[in-house]
Amino acid sequence: MFVRTALVAATAVALSAALLAPAAAAPAAGHRATREAVRTAVAAGVPGVTATVRDPHGTWSTTAGVGDTRTGAPRSASDHYRVGSITKTFVATVLLQLEAEGRLSLDDTVDRWLPGVVRGHGNDGRRVTVRRLLDHTSGIYNYTSDDGFARTYFLKDGFLRHRYDTLTPAELVALAMRHAPDFAPGTDWSYSNTNYVLAGMVIEAVTGHPYAEEITRRVIEPLRLTGTVVPGTRTTLPSPSSRAYSKPADAATGPAYDVTALNPSLASSAGEIISTSADLTRFYQALLRGRLLPAHQLKEMKTTVPVPGDPGSAYGLGLIDRTLSCGVHVWGHDGGIHGSSSTAATTADGRHALAVNFNGDWTGDPGTVLDAEFCGD
Repeated sequence: MFVRTALVAATAVALSAALLAPAAAAPAAGHRATREAVRTAVAAGVPGVTATVRDPHGTWSTTAGVGDTRTGAPRSASDHYRVGSITKTFVATVLLQLEAEGRLSLDDTVDRWLPGVVRGHGNDGRRVTVRRLLDHTSGIYNYTSDDGFARTYFLKDGFLRHRYDTLTPAELVALAMRHAPDFAPGTDWSYSNTNYVLAGMVIEAVTGHPYAEEITRRVIEPLRLTGTVVPGTRTTLPSPSSRAYSKPADAATGPAYDVTALNPSLASSAGEIISTSADLTRFYQALLRGRLLPAHQLKEMKTTVPVPGDPGSAYGLGLIDRTLSCGVHVWGHDGGIHGSSSTAATTADGRHALAVNFNGDWTGDPGTVLDAEFCGD
C-alpha cells in the first residue's frame, strides 16, 4: 500500500505493500463467510466496510458499520474512496501498453527517459531499468520512509498542518535521492513508492502527457469506470463517499481523526487514485482477461519475484500473486492511504473478483475479507 508498509520502520504507521494472487476458485454464491468477515472487522473497531463481488452469478455487494461516525450514516456499496497503492496496477498497465506499442522497452534505463533524475548518494538511473521500478527490485529508497516526510505527513500535528500541501513528483523523488539505495538493482526486493512516482514520470516523458491523462484515456474511459478518477491536487472525494478516519502513530491511543480531505499529491502515481469497489472489480477482471494488454505483456506483468518474509506472495509488475489460506491464487493489489485501507483481487481467469474498503487505517485487515470470499462459503 502507499501508506502502511512504507512507514512502519520510520513511524509505525500502517502502510503495507499489498500482496494478492493464479487459479480459479468456485464462486461463493452465498457469500456467508464474506458477510461475517465484514461484520467482524466492524466489531473489531473499523468504522465501516464496503465490498463488491463479481462472479458468474452476477454482482453482489455488502456493507457494515458507518460512513460517518458523527451522524451514524451507513456506508454505501457505491462509495468512492482513495485506493492507495492499487494505483500501481493502473500505472504498470499503461507502461506495458506503451511497450506493446513499441514506444519503450521495459529494459530501457530510467536515465534514458529521465536523464539525471536518479542520481546522488550512490543512486544511478543508468543502472536501473523500467522493469526494476515496476517489480520493486530497483533498490531505490522509499521516500515515504524518510523521517522528515513521515513527521510532516503521517504524525498528527504534521498532517493537520500540511494536509493540503502540493508536492510535485520531482520533489518526492529528490527526497528519496537524499538516501543511498537499499541494495544494488536486481539483487533484492523492497517495496518503494518512489519506484512508481518515477514510473509516472516515465509515462509523461514517453507520451508527452501527464500519467493521469494516459490512465484516463487508456484504462478508465475504455472500461467505463465512471467512479474512478486520478484527482491530482483535488482534496475532496466525489459523491457518494464516506468519511475516512485515522489514528496517527503518535496518537494511536486517542480518538480517530477525520482525514477525508487531503491533497493526494503526496502519493502521486504511487497511490492517488480514487475509485469504487464496483470499478475495481471490473478493472481487475478486464486486466486478467486480456482486455487491456496483449498476451505477451500480460505474461510479463504476471512474471513475479519472491517477496522476502512472505512465501505465499510474489510481486509482478504492479500486480501481486497471493496464495490464500485454502490454496486458491488471486491476482491484485492492496492499497492504503490516510483513513483508507483496501484490497482488490481476481482469479487468474477473471471470473471471480472482490474489492473491499475499510474507512479506517488503524485496525483490521481487508485481507480477511478476501480470504473469506475465495475460501469461505
